[in-house]
Amino acid sequence: MSNAHPFRVLRAKRLWTVNGVIVGFVALLFTVFYVGANIDPAGHLHKLPVGLVSADEGSKVGGKQTDLGAQITQSIKKSSQGGDRIDWKLMDEEEMKEELGKGKLFGALVVPRDFTATVAALTGPGMVAGKPVRPTLTVLTNQSAGSVGSSMARQATTTAAQSASAQVGEQLTAQAEAAQAQLPAAARLLLADPVGVQIEDGHPLDSHSGLGLSAFYYSLVLVVCGMLAANVISGQVDHALGYTHSDMGPLRVHNPLLRATRVQTLAISSTLMIGLSLLMGSLALAGAVGIMGMDASHLPLLWLFSVCTIAVVGIGGLGLLAVFGTPGMLFITIFYIAMAVPTSGATVPLQALPGFYRALGEFEPLRQVTGAVRSILYYDAQADAGLTRGWVMLGVGLAVAGLFGFGVTRFYDRKGLHRIPADEEPQPLLARA
Repeated sequence: MSNAHPFRVLRAKRLWTVNGVIVGFVALLFTVFYVGANIDPAGHLHKLPVGLVSADEGSKVGGKQTDLGAQITQSIKKSSQGGDRIDWKLMDEEEMKEELGKGKLFGALVVPRDFTATVAALTGPGMVAGKPVRPTLTVLTNQSAGSVGSSMARQATTTAAQSASAQVGEQLTAQAEAAQAQLPAAARLLLADPVGVQIEDGHPLDSHSGLGLSAFYYSLVLVVCGMLAANVISGQVDHALGYTHSDMGPLRVHNPLLRATRVQTLAISSTLMIGLSLLMGSLALAGAVGIMGMDASHLPLLWLFSVCTIAVVGIGGLGLLAVFGTPGMLFITIFYIAMAVPTSGATVPLQALPGFYRALGEFEPLRQVTGAVRSILYYDAQADAGLTRGWVMLGVGLAVAGLFGFGVTRFYDRKGLHRIPADEEPQPLLARA
């Protein structure tokens, strides 16, 4: 035992270098992922799905059957062919409501049934008499699909509606001039911008839904519970087997060594993880719904998915810890938090992220979990609203975690890479620090 003062370790360059590289890398990585992914959503916007609906029944204008709704929607669709920011989807009302109710549209622009008739009336006797009815276009938002994405869709649909109003205004003004109609000043101003915009919520949420973010925060809780539980369980299993000591206040406890292979240790940890996931999933649901009052339906399904998510994330974390040891927690943090949160599509939609981050979002677990929880909370647990994808990705994640963790630890065991060499085995003790 050396008699050197313990503060001498601060003179060691390696201590500063190794820790500096690790914490510096973490700081840079979190900055790149969090700031880089969200710094310019509008600039990276690519094919944001927005509905385009014409319910217009048309009307006779100047003796000719006219459908201004179809003209407007086709014009908007055609004008976007040169760009790829908004993916305008022509559909009927029923299909639009269905897509909004599954979170597959961030918003919609709807032309009402009487649009052509109302527009035609602007140049009729009612306009001259000063009693015109202003036609309107309806902009539908969808906060359940994400507040930022819904806001972007609202901006795009409002701009399209204003552009349509200008086009219709030019036509009406030309018709009034050709007919040499004597219109009041107020009527002429209305003809210049004849169409109003009415904004409505296309898929209303309950008041305790966090403006469409409760699914994301609840999903984040599940992922964090899984990764933190993996760290706790890994340490406690090592202590129970006698590989490490445990400090509890002034006491240091070291159990007798129970030699276990790496595969056996991972199996013990995974079994404990599965059992404790039942407790954590139950408490997470009770805390969110029972204590905090989060709006939720399909509670048995939500409970089952919560338990399975925590278990799969935890087993994945245990695999990383078993394979990489102490650095495994760093990899867990990077994979489940650093790369996952900005690519979850919960705040900024994937369509507004740079291509690299969109690619990460295809397999990052938080996005899949959030999609499934959204389906349960907001979309009546519809399978194709994200629930099926969530279950499938949990299954894939469990398979990958099992193959990776148990495969590599079995390789370690077969190569004789035991955790503690024979000459370093600790002696059983219970001592005061």
